[in-house]
Amino acid sequence: MLRPLVVWVVFVCGAAAQSYVGSTEKAPAPDREFRAAWVACVYNIDWPSRKGLSAHRQQAELTRILDRMASLRMNAVIFQVRPQADALYRSRIEPWSPWLTGTMGRDPGYDPLAFCIKQAHARNIEVHAWFNPFRAAPHRDHWVSPDHVSRTHPSIIRDFKLHRWLDPASSFTRRRALDVIADVVRRYDVDGIHIDDYFYPYPDLVKGRPTPDFPDGKTPAQRRAYVDSFVRGMYRKVKGIKPWVRVGISPFGIWKPGVPRGTTAHINAYEHLAADSWKWLTSGWCDYLSPQLYWRIKGPQSFSLLLEWWRAQGGRPVWPGLATARIKSTEDPGRPASEIVNQLRLSRTVGRNYAGHVHWSSKALMENRGGITTALSKSIYTHPALVPPMPWLSKMRPRAPRARAMTSKGMTLVQWSKVPSTMKYVVQARYGRSWNTYAVMHGSSLSVNLSGSPDAVAVCSVDRYGVASDACVLGRR
Repeated sequence: MLRPLVVWVVFVCGAAAQSYVGSTEKAPAPDREFRAAWVACVYNIDWPSRKGLSAHRQQAELTRILDRMASLRMNAVIFQVRPQADALYRSRIEPWSPWLTGTMGRDPGYDPLAFCIKQAHARNIEVHAWFNPFRAAPHRDHWVSPDHVSRTHPSIIRDFKLHRWLDPASSFTRRRALDVIADVVRRYDVDGIHIDDYFYPYPDLVKGRPTPDFPDGKTPAQRRAYVDSFVRGMYRKVKGIKPWVRVGISPFGIWKPGVPRGTTAHINAYEHLAADSWKWLTSGWCDYLSPQLYWRIKGPQSFSLLLEWWRAQGGRPVWPGLATARIKSTEDPGRPASEIVNQLRLSRTVGRNYAGHVHWSSKALMENRGGITTALSKSIYTHPALVPPMPWLSKMRPRAPRARAMTSKGMTLVQWSKVPSTMKYVVQARYGRSWNTYAVMHGSSLSVNLSGSPDAVAVCSVDRYGVASDACVLGRR
């Protein structure tokens, strides 16, 4: 343990070091923003780049993604671990995903989720494990292993268009999804659990009606009840195991057509997908909602209008999904990177909920599509930020660390004591009149170097709920 110092003066290479002493100055609260990107494995959208790569190549590709996220000062990845009732981790319940080796059930030779967590945490990045609860196969002609649920429990499988689906009306389907989520929460040090927008499959519409309809003989209200039951049960299950693990949902971006007024939508997520996402948010069945607001600021599905409406619903954070992948794409011809930059600036000013957003997807950031990565680095992610807290779960502040600092050779070394149950540490500094966040460190790190000689530094500890301690502030002697 470090002992508090009144004066700390050392000499390095014959030059006197600048020491810091305790200060009564108050540092502002650390910067807060959820900065995430989805990393999709299905169809090898983001990672791995193709099936059948060696373990070493897969790990190298994932490391490059995490390095890019860290260089951008992002703080979370939403990593797909169950695309189709399979697993991108060592599971006793479901077979290995075919998007790793090319063959469902074949061991890739390592545990991708464990590797992702270790490498991400070393870069001060959270990992939110992303599950699809009800999809059995993205194409009915895809080969599945003998132990896949579509073979072991064929009675609950429903074919719909080209897809295979686990019937959400089946209690076995919902229980299986909860079991695999609980298994991951128990065995892995994940920071969050995340599910996407595929509750019931997206239909084709003829005159506004699903054609064909999902083959279960159920009404839209019955389907919503099944999905509501699952979402509520998932939240309770996760919190019963590790209450600090965040639960996030990324539904279709429009709750119902016409809400808010003037909004149009071809798909009615409430009726067609059985997604009552407004209820989940306002009932507190998630710790954050990431509606997929993939449209431009101006238009019949206005990003700004929708975000303003969502953030007025309840008190839980709404961190919108951004269609960064649509920059210079055929989906939205002519979309510039500035559209995403403007959406990010806007999201920091709209509503009372904590700031945050999620990029679809990491591939666009890796490609620097339209110069978006350069723009983010220069004008948006200028300093690190903490993930926002969860005051609805815990408001108890952790103990502040003891800190010391000294400057030598144009660098200031800041060190602090270890605080039990601390997940992260935040280092702020004031150069002149302005305080900024300069480092968010994983709990195993106890020092950092800052450039130059700041006028004051501050260190606080952060617990697993994201709650920060009072700051230990030091001023130049």
